[in-house]
Amino acid sequence: MMTMNPLLGILILSGLFTIPDTTLPSLAASASKAPPQAKSSGTARKAAVETALRYADAIAHGDKVAAGQLDFACQYNQVTDPSVEQKPPATVESSHDDCWQALTASHASFMKRSDMGMNVLWPSAGPLVFYGDDLSRAPASVFVMDTLGIAPPGTGLHLSVTKSRSIPNGSFRLTANGKVIGVPTTLVELIVHYHDPLTSPVTYGPDTVQWTSTVKRERRAVKSITTQWVVFDGLRRHGFPRDTAVFHLPVKTTPEAPGMVPESIPFTTEASRALPDSIVWWGPDDQPGTLTAAAARAAAFPELRDRVALLNRILIIDPNHVDALRVLTRNLYAVLLREAAQNHKLIVKDPTLSLTVNEFYWTTAAASDRLDLSMGMEVGGLSQPTPADLLYRLLPALQTLARTHPEQLDNRFRLGMAYRWNNDQGPMVETFEALVKDVPADRKTPKAEALLQLAWSRINKVAWNRILHDPDSVRAYEDALASAALAELPIDKFLAQYTMAYSMVFMPDYGDKNQMLQHLTEAKRWFDEIPGKDDQVWRYFLASDGLKAVLDADPMFQPILAAAEKSKG
Repeated sequence: MMTMNPLLGILILSGLFTIPDTTLPSLAASASKAPPQAKSSGTARKAAVETALRYADAIAHGDKVAAGQLDFACQYNQVTDPSVEQKPPATVESSHDDCWQALTASHASFMKRSDMGMNVLWPSAGPLVFYGDDLSRAPASVFVMDTLGIAPPGTGLHLSVTKSRSIPNGSFRLTANGKVIGVPTTLVELIVHYHDPLTSPVTYGPDTVQWTSTVKRERRAVKSITTQWVVFDGLRRHGFPRDTAVFHLPVKTTPEAPGMVPESIPFTTEASRALPDSIVWWGPDDQPGTLTAAAARAAAFPELRDRVALLNRILIIDPNHVDALRVLTRNLYAVLLREAAQNHKLIVKDPTLSLTVNEFYWTTAAASDRLDLSMGMEVGGLSQPTPADLLYRLLPALQTLARTHPEQLDNRFRLGMAYRWNNDQGPMVETFEALVKDVPADRKTPKAEALLQLAWSRINKVAWNRILHDPDSVRAYEDALASAALAELPIDKFLAQYTMAYSMVFMPDYGDKNQMLQHLTEAKRWFDEIPGKDDQVWRYFLASDGLKAVLDADPMFQPILAAAEKSKG
């Protein structure tokens, strides 16, 4: 075995420890330098991110030329077009138009309005971007289309890069049965931020499922969403005019033979799309000033559709927005009353008497065939919203206001009415029972009116169920009697007497007919005291469906009917 000379070992060790100091820094410097391959990879990643940003921005601006130059399918068709070797500028520009048409065609299904009844969303006319159940299948460009983008009519969006990463190479062939080409591929994630909650796209709320056609699913306005874009690199060496391009829509291909599956060009492991779990929705605290101003603006619109659309948009962002709820409920209630006036065709000039007549119209209609109050636009296949559509949209808005602001008694009165017109028998009685308790005793007029409405809710319950021995008919009479004792206004005194007479229709053997006649006689006396009274309105009350049959059947009521006819003459 060979042995080392101890002296030689010492010399070697000493030599090692006497290396000049300049050697260590030069080693550190060389170690810190990235290898050439790593540097080119970083450059390619940066180019891919810039390409994705420029492509998405071009779509948002409606720049068809820039979008076509950065679109893989568009470039591919230029490269593989055998018709001309050197394409003139006009041909290239035409190809950009074709690419843009293909791009916008993929957006069409997300801008089809399907508003029915009073569910219209702002913008009320023109395109409404709604992703519905197709969000996970939507191409990435749908989230930056020019309808939403910086160019009019949109109010803008901006993009930010969140991350990027390399994925397995994308592949394609330039000719049939040609060589398969693989190119480096990067997945770039861009967050799309929308500027305005009133014009941003809409989707269904989280975890909403369409259980039945009559249940309206929650809709939400999108504040931001993350999209991913597939970017190819190294294309120029294969004859492409640019080195990078975004794979957005696949190249249209035809199968080699009928019945065969067409080839996928290009083939990738990912697609340019949105990440559904990344959605951030607009909320009440994001732009409260914008929502308040929009509610005031909506109140001034001349068309009901525009008013409701903008208010609905506010309420999908802030369901408890008081101003929007107030404007919406007042408008829908007023339009319902206007529909009543168009149906009964009475010309009543006095506002208070007109309100009473119109509310009475829907009250009696709700206990009869109630067709107008149950058949919506969608069910009837109609072109315009019906009273049922107004009622269906009115009810949830009134419910929200009653829950959040129970001190607003006028809203609770309207809610009780809406329940009655919708034939919600429990709530229509309970709402007015609560009102009778909540109205202070010293406020005689509101308490008298609450008692009257409670009586009519009981009457409608008995009338619809056709149970003549229902104790609610007796309770209705008692409520109206209590109202008469509190009533201060002639119109309330008239209604109290009339309601007592009407409630007796549903008692066994119509109760005491002499007493019914007495109530009607007293009702007419107070009716004549109403400012702006009109005898045609009195005849209308006598001719109501529930009462008319009883009055016509018994001769003892003929004097009061004759007097009404005489006033008509």
